[in-house]
Amino acid sequence: MIKSLVKSQDVIKALDLEPHVEGGYFRRTYQADHRDQLETANGPRYLLTSIYYLLDLQSPVGQFHFNQSDILHYFHLGDAIEYSLIHADGSLQTLVMGSDIQAGQSLQLHVPGGIWKASRLLDGENGFGLISEAVSPGFDFADMEMGNRRKLTRQFPQHRTLIEKLTRDEG
Repeated sequence: MIKSLVKSQDVIKALDLEPHVEGGYFRRTYQADHRDQLETANGPRYLLTSIYYLLDLQSPVGQFHFNQSDILHYFHLGDAIEYSLIHADGSLQTLVMGSDIQAGQSLQLHVPGGIWKASRLLDGENGFGLISEAVSPGFDFADMEMGNRRKLTRQFPQHRTLIEKLTRDEG
């Protein structure tokens, strides 16, 4: 197990990742600053941004959050990551990103804007999972809302157990 922690820390260091507010680690790797920005309801945004995003044993959960923009996820390496998506109608979709396509894991995942999304690292031999995300219109923290446990369980009581597992307690 210690070997996997070292591997995780090596990846974090090599990619210069930093802690993300939703959990895990990230670094923006691209923004389309050579193109005109898009006008959105919340102001101008880059046409496209991209990040690396990593979950590991120290930070295995990306808490429920809501993005305005569409996001394409690309699996790179490590252990599989499970995504829980709660749609506006309350339906739950669970998908796994990973390299085992024979087992139904996905190398790519599209999450449209307007969906509550959380992720968690699944048990594996690596102790981390690494993806990239391409976001359009480009990511801006003003377009993201972190999941409030009380609010989400009121809105989606049928998913209370999952929401409690994948949000922080507000105290």
